[in-house]
Formats: sequence, structure tokens, C-alpha cells
Amino acid sequence: MKWKLTGRYLLSIVLVVILVVVINIVTLIGLFLIEINTGKPIFHSREISAERFTRNFDHYITAGNGNIDVTEKGKEKLDQKNAWIQIVDENGKEVYGYKLPKAVKKKYTPLETINRYKYKEEDILATVFAGGKTVNNREYSYFVGFSDPNINKYVFTFDIESILHNFKVGILTFLLIDSLIAFFIGYLFSKRLTSPLNSLIDGIKRLANKDYSVNYQPKGIYKDVFYNVNYLSTELTANEKERKKLDHMREEWLANISHDIKTPLASIQGYAEMMKNKEYHFSLDEMREYADIIEKKALYMKEVMEDLNLTTRLKNKELMLNKKEVNIVTVLRNIVIDILNDARYANRHIEFEVEQEKVEVEVEEILIRRALHNLIYNAIVHNDENVKITVRIEKKARPHIVIKDNGKGIRKEDLDKIFDRYYRGTNTGEVHKGSGLGMAIAKDVIKAHDGDIEMKSMVGMGTTIHIYL
Repeated sequence: MKWKLTGRYLLSIVLVVILVVVINIVTLIGLFLIEINTGKPIFHSREISAERFTRNFDHYITAGNGNIDVTEKGKEKLDQKNAWIQIVDENGKEVYGYKLPKAVKKKYTPLETINRYKYKEEDILATVFAGGKTVNNREYSYFVGFSDPNINKYVFTFDIESILHNFKVGILTFLLIDSLIAFFIGYLFSKRLTSPLNSLIDGIKRLANKDYSVNYQPKGIYKDVFYNVNYLSTELTANEKERKKLDHMREEWLANISHDIKTPLASIQGYAEMMKNKEYHFSLDEMREYADIIEKKALYMKEVMEDLNLTTRLKNKELMLNKKEVNIVTVLRNIVIDILNDARYANRHIEFEVEQEKVEVEVEEILIRRALHNLIYNAIVHNDENVKITVRIEKKARPHIVIKDNGKGIRKEDLDKIFDRYYRGTNTGEVHKGSGLGMAIAKDVIKAHDGDIEMKSMVGMGTTIHIYL
């Protein structure tokens, strides 16, 4: 995988370099051909070349009274170019000269004329270009010499076929060398760029394999990516810890529930077997007593199953709320009355405080009743019989319910888990063992109504629950 990534990066660099080189070569050749065909200078900055200047200079050569001369405008042009001119007749003899160097000959043989055009005149330190003009049916040649050292000319011969062959070989060699250079440079850059990527890929694989100990030093061009991978690793680590904690709690809960369900099942099975056995003859009162026990055990098991079903639906947001306007004061008062009417809690001290008798809220009454009942019930079963519980409701920006007790309080480590599923407090007596889902259901129901719930507690000072609907 590492070499695959590096190889693709290298290939892309080499292809880009080759493409750029080909485009540059094609562009240069095209511009060169345009300059040749149009005669317009593209590559040089001079307004007009020395050779072109010489060829066009015949416009400034005139004949008068049988003499050859150069116009004043032509002389100005020569002065501007720091050049001189020599005009010879058909026999190679000088007929006119302007600003000629001392070493310039006055007469030339045909071979000397040709050599003068082809080669630079070393003895006069000038580059000479030749032109011609016909005057009065006579042919005149002229030489324009440029003393500018930047102006040179070179005459060479070539074979087109050989040039094309060498051009092809040169292009291929050039591309090969450029490709090797690009490959080498690309390799260095790719190692620098792909090394962090390879490290990131390894880290992601470790995360996928549930190894969350990934931690990078955020630096370089991938600094943000490293930071986000570290953040993901931290989040996954926290989630894994939470999952393990939840699994542990679930296992404990299942063990407790299994034990709690086995007890009523054993009672139901035992009494049923006794009632079925023909050797036993029970009175009507005994039969009713046994039936009452069986009913209570069955109701307990039904309650556990209903809690399981309700908490699953709340967690998965599958519960459709059938909301309607209710007086939450009446609902809360009835819950307190029902609890006090239970013989087990008839001697408990519960105070109900209210500022106004009617506070309308739009809720699913059955679920809200269940949630509030669970919260008050929790304050009862986790404290001694002499605990004082205060239930208060007031109307502020939104309905505010307070359930307060002066009981044992809750330790901080337990307070953080009190609303977790499957958690059962350590202070619950044997008689009051339940599903362990009551507080989680209460919180989920209030959240499903877009409400908020807060719990504050101090060991030995009691617990206060705030509910905002």
C-alpha cells in the first residue's frame, strides 16, 4: 500500500514534467516558425535586426549626375546604428563610402566579396551584411558594417535529414534525462509527503481494529488531519470505556434481575405445585392467600417486563407521545396521595407545596405520571422511614417541579450513574428491589417531552431533584 501510494505520486510528477517539456518545445518551435514566416521579431528585443536593416537600406541609396549617394535620412539611420556603408560596382570597385574604417579595401574580387558576406571582418572589428540595388540598369552591391560587439553572424551548412534525426534523438534524450531528474526529485518529495499519509493510514487501520492508543504530534501540512485523528482516538477511547462500563452494568443487572425473577418464579411454582397436589387439602382462606402471593409475584415480573419494553422504546425513540393539556398540579397531588395510601408507606412524611392550583402543560399523562412516581418512589426506598420528602411545583418561565429529601444523600461517584440504565442504588432494601430502570425511564420520559432534569446531592444532607417541563 505504501509503495502503491508513492508510485502513483511519482508517476503523476513524471507525467506532469514530460507534459510541460513537450508543451514548451512545441511552443518554441511554433513561435520560431511564425517568426520565420511573418518576419516579425518574437524572440529578440531589437526593433529590427541588422540583416533586415541592411536589406531594406536600398531605399536610402540614390543616383544623381552619374554618382551614387546616400540620403540624409539614410545617414541618420547609420549613425543611430553606429554603422558604416560601402557601395561597390559590378567590378567590385568602391563607388561610395560613409564612415568607412581605414582597413576597408577599395576593390574586391568575387571570392573576397563572398567571404566578406559570410565571415566576420576581424581586421576592421565589425560584422558586415550585404545588399544590392539596380541603378540605371547597373548592378551595385553595398556592405553595411556594424561595430556593435553584440551583433554577430554565423554561417553554417546542414543536412535536413540529419537534423531531423538528431532532433528526434535529442528530444528523446532530453525527455529521458528530465524524467530521471523528475523521478529523483519526485521521490524525495513523495517520501516527505507520503510518509505522514502512510502513518495516518496505519493509524486509521489501528482505529478500525479497535486499537485506540493512536496519538500523533500535529505538525506539517497534515497538522489538522493529525489533530482530528487524535480527537477521534480520544472520543473512541471514551466511548469504549463507556461501552465497557455499560456492558459491566448490564451484566450485573442481568444477574440481579435473573436472581430477582427466579425468586418470584420459585414461589409461583411452589404454591402452584402445592395447590395441584391431591395430598394437600387447603381451606378457602389458604387458597386465597396463596393466590394473592402468586398475583403479587406475577405483577412484579410484569412490571420488570414493562420497564424493559418502555426503556427500549424510549432509547430508540420509537415511542409516539399522545400529548394533551393536563393540570400538572392535580397529577402530582394524586401521585403523592397514591403513595401515601400504600400501606407500606403510610407512615412516611411527604409534604406537597404549591403556589397555584392550576398549571397547564401539554404532556403524555401516563408517562409523566410514571416518571414523577419513579422519582418520588426513589426518595422513599433509598432512605430511612423518618425521612422528610418535600414535593413542590411552581410556575416560572416554564413549570418547575422540585422533589427534595433530607435523607442519606448520594455519593458523587453514584450521582454520576443514577440515571444510567441498569443501575440500582446500594441503599435499596430487599423489599423494594425493582428493575433498576426507574430513574433512567424518568429521565428519558422528561427528555422526550423536551424537558430537563437535574439532581444535586450531598452525603448526610439529602438530595434535591429539579424538573423543568
